[in-house]
Amino acid sequence: MKTFKLTMLLCLLTIVAHSQKKEISGTVTSADDGLPLPSVNIIVKGTSVGTQSDFDGRYKITAKEGDILSFSNVGMVTSEIKIGNAAVYDIALKADNATLDELVIVGYSGQVRAKSNMASILSGQATGVQVTAQKEENTIRIRGNSKTSSEPLYILDGKPISESEFQNLKTKKIKHIEILNPLQGNAIYGYEGNKGVVCLRTIGEKNQVDFSMINDFLNESYSQIQENSFKRTSYEALSTFSIDVDKAAYSNVRRMINNGQKVPANAVKIEEMINYFDYNYPQPNNEHPFSINTEVVRTPWNNDTQLVRIGLQGKTYKNEELPASNLTFLIDVSGSMGAANKLPLLKGAFKLLVNQLREKDKVSIVVYAGAAGVVLEPTSGRNKEKILSALDKLRAGGSTAGGEGIELAYKLAEKHFKKNGNNRVILATDGDFNVGASSDEAMQKLIEEKRKTGVFLSVLGFGYGNYKDSKLETLADKGNGNHAYIDTMQEAQKVFGKEFGGTLFTIAKDVKIQVEFNPKHVQAYRLIGYENRLLADEDFLNDTVDAGELGSGHTVTALYEIIPVGVKSDFLKSIPDLKYTASNTLDKNYSNELFTVKFRYKKPDENESIEMIHVQDTRVSEASEDMNFASAVALFGMQLRSSKYANNSKLPMVVALSKLGKGEDVNGYRAEFIRLVSAYDFLK
Repeated sequence: MKTFKLTMLLCLLTIVAHSQKKEISGTVTSADDGLPLPSVNIIVKGTSVGTQSDFDGRYKITAKEGDILSFSNVGMVTSEIKIGNAAVYDIALKADNATLDELVIVGYSGQVRAKSNMASILSGQATGVQVTAQKEENTIRIRGNSKTSSEPLYILDGKPISESEFQNLKTKKIKHIEILNPLQGNAIYGYEGNKGVVCLRTIGEKNQVDFSMINDFLNESYSQIQENSFKRTSYEALSTFSIDVDKAAYSNVRRMINNGQKVPANAVKIEEMINYFDYNYPQPNNEHPFSINTEVVRTPWNNDTQLVRIGLQGKTYKNEELPASNLTFLIDVSGSMGAANKLPLLKGAFKLLVNQLREKDKVSIVVYAGAAGVVLEPTSGRNKEKILSALDKLRAGGSTAGGEGIELAYKLAEKHFKKNGNNRVILATDGDFNVGASSDEAMQKLIEEKRKTGVFLSVLGFGYGNYKDSKLETLADKGNGNHAYIDTMQEAQKVFGKEFGGTLFTIAKDVKIQVEFNPKHVQAYRLIGYENRLLADEDFLNDTVDAGELGSGHTVTALYEIIPVGVKSDFLKSIPDLKYTASNTLDKNYSNELFTVKFRYKKPDENESIEMIHVQDTRVSEASEDMNFASAVALFGMQLRSSKYANNSKLPMVVALSKLGKGEDVNGYRAEFIRLVSAYDFLK
């Protein structure tokens, strides 16, 4: 009897032990080279519990014995493991052979030697290189997605070349090779690339790419940016602009650098690069939804000037504190979205969002290609499997009736409008609208009209080739929303995971900033970035003028470079004396003030602005960690734009500044920036 009881007790303890959850950890690597894989999705199968691997491929997740962990990533074969007694599970993912590029090189007659030389390089750079000799003319075929095409497009340092030019290349001059299969080639280079692409980069500065031509060739578009110049305070003491919480420019620039590209100047929006990162601003402690913070230091790249930082910190709400959401996913499923870094990545990103939804939240899905349609009526966050299933079924194909899709999405959002809730359309696309309302002006009018419904708009950009930054920025700006560019699952985790509330919940709208500089101390000033957000001074008090929105937990940072009174600067040219302008007479009570900054904002459901005022004195302090880092990002942006205001500084200064400002860096974003700058220095 005792033995039976003991046996039963042991069985019971075993069952309890097996049902207890524990922390599982490990490292995800590539089976091909053993390198760590960041941004791998790890899901407890059959649940919504999930996480991602970090920059070093490490992960942690809570699970119990018997659970199955699923590891997936774009371009890799999904793998599963069953949890046993161990607490550490390392896994190596294999590349997905169905999406691998395969290059088949066929050499003929007397030219086999030249082809073989190129093949010897390609065999070390691309998957599936084969060299054969026949008696006819030379041919190269790139095979991908189970179909064979001939006569690929050859790109040398960004410029198309002929097959004969390719054959005559000297292999020792080739620095980098990338093979694109027909699907990838079509997504990036359009029709010319639908037979596959052989991309080659040579050694040496003389072979630098004409990237203005490449971005035209890739059919990407960016709004023209005319860099802000110095303004004389004695004539223009006021500087007025709308806040910008968009961060798309940084992740887009990162994508270009990671792809070995030089970055076109108009793709560089310095304010969006700065605002990609969080800064240690305090939470608001009064009735206003954000705190105001200022700092003045010596400019790291110019000893004759000073650098001013103005920072806003939006109040942070926990997800459970946010109001019920009425979300309408508006998803582009046109033919241009077929590439792996577009629709497949989009699906993975939206799954991260869906897994955070609560029972009181509802999701609808509208898609558009040649026409628009509803694929999911409003569905509670309780029924995640139904929402995820609808996402999984999406396929790309057809033209892009973007205007029709927006009309339908807003109609659905309005029909199920939640009073005092979060009503939002989330548009995900590469921005290639070519059917219906397609011009920036037409889209702007459409969105301005829809804004009156009280439905906000978030815009997510995906992919490259056809990427229309100018359109997406217009949509987000005019739709009371934000704009993000998602290039990896890691970025999706940042937008929909760490910044879930800020992405979806607006705490203040039409936020404007107006800075008045004191001519007694400031000879001239220059706003760094925000060129597309400038407002007329009289717009500051005009509540009908649209401005930027601030989300839960969001930070906004603006930098000014100022030239103190009495300092000679090459950036300021002499001007004649003015006969009718009286000299500045300043009240002595203001003699110790450097500037006054005013803020106006509206509550999300109101139309009348509230004003806040903050005064900064003339003290110049030692730069904080955050100031050093923000300065580094701004300087990098100026260098990317070849700005004269970068004062001939070099990339090592950016790296040194960013290291001084790296700080605790819990999520590793600042470390990634340092690696990015170092990589760009190498590319140059």
